[in-house]
Amino acid sequence: MKAMILNEYGADARFQTTDLPRPDVQPGHLLVRVAASSVNTVDTMIRQMGKELPLAPDLPAVLGMDFAGTVESVGEGVNDFQPGDEVYGCAGGLADLQGSLAEFMLADARLVAHKPKTLSMREAAALPLVGITAFEGLTRAGAQAGKRVLVHGGAGGVGHVAVQLAQHFGADTYATGHGEQLEIIQGYGATAIDFKKEKVADYVEKHTGGTGFDIVFDSVGGANLSNSFEAAALNGQIATTVALLDLDLSPAHFKGLSLHVVFMLIPMLHNVQRETHGAILKELAEIIDAGALTPLVDDTYFGLEDIGRAQDHLTTGKAIGKVVVEN
Repeated sequence: MKAMILNEYGADARFQTTDLPRPDVQPGHLLVRVAASSVNTVDTMIRQMGKELPLAPDLPAVLGMDFAGTVESVGEGVNDFQPGDEVYGCAGGLADLQGSLAEFMLADARLVAHKPKTLSMREAAALPLVGITAFEGLTRAGAQAGKRVLVHGGAGGVGHVAVQLAQHFGADTYATGHGEQLEIIQGYGATAIDFKKEKVADYVEKHTGGTGFDIVFDSVGGANLSNSFEAAALNGQIATTVALLDLDLSPAHFKGLSLHVVFMLIPMLHNVQRETHGAILKELAEIIDAGALTPLVDDTYFGLEDIGRAQDHLTTGKAIGKVVVEN
């Protein structure tokens, strides 16, 4: 099978086209013919940082976590799928798991679900990592009707899904962005906040009467967590996807805040509770097919051999929505 591999890591690392043996199906697994794969920030981090990240695979490496495709064959003990099924998931591209940047991929069936019927392969491939992340963060923080939810980065990869899911859960939803991102946020029915023009204290006063948001989903994270602490209500909930920093937690202490760090790769890395990802993907497919969630996909076309350019397109910050490569 054709695959794109990395023979080195680093800022100048380049993907190369190669032929690899097609994987044999294993018990509990599916062999999937990959139709499309999306690019996530963690993919670009692995390419650049390599073994500085404990999740980076050994070289030569086949990256790519998200995929959509068609089941080619089914391993022993798998009862929910059969050859010909269209599926999607996030199941490789780290540690010892071959990624999706190949014609075929061996995927643990617990990490996979049937593809939403209303989406193309390209659209479905954009969703697994960001969809699971947004769903997990919002549900852990208790998003529901009657709650005010603020999403930082509401037009980003995780953020645009979190905004739509918060709306689906019945929350009063707000999201930060700037420029054309504001129109995207408003298109989801949420209230858009221009973070370049409005200070945290000002929009907290404007939208909550100064009491703060019940839930803040911070898809930006890092130093922005300080803004999340400021925006949150007393005893509020913060969910974030990026907590890799040293930070003074005093503001969180005096507000009694709960911090939920969402690192959705844990089931893949540690082989624990993988079935939860399959269950979330199944529920997301139902939400999508009901018309409550639509992926935002960048309109630049990339084929499999363009993966280097696709990753570079994401890192420039010029992409609007998820970047997808198609086989």
